[in-house]
Amino acid sequence: MDKKTEDFYIRLKEELANTSLWPTEYLFKFIVPSNVEKVETVENAFNEMGAVINTTQSKTGKYTSISISVQMQNPQSVIDKYQELAVVEGIISL
Repeated sequence: MDKKTEDFYIRLKEELANTSLWPTEYLFKFIVPSNVEKVETVENAFNEMGAVINTTQSKTGKYTSISISVQMQNPQSVIDKYQELAVVEGIISL
């Protein structure tokens, strides 16, 4: 992980710790190329967690927006999930 990405996660963790009482409901938002395997990879990362998942395809069908609302235990668990999904080619985390 490069220094810029590492700094981003450190800053995000601090902000999450200071703005929420944990555990809390967290909303993840991702944009991925509209590819069944990529969408399923993101959705499967939240299996067995009681997540509410909504997907919407772009007008052209080229991209899929994925919103996931799920109970997370602490800021580090949020960071871990973002890092787990960073390997999905073309994913954008919002």
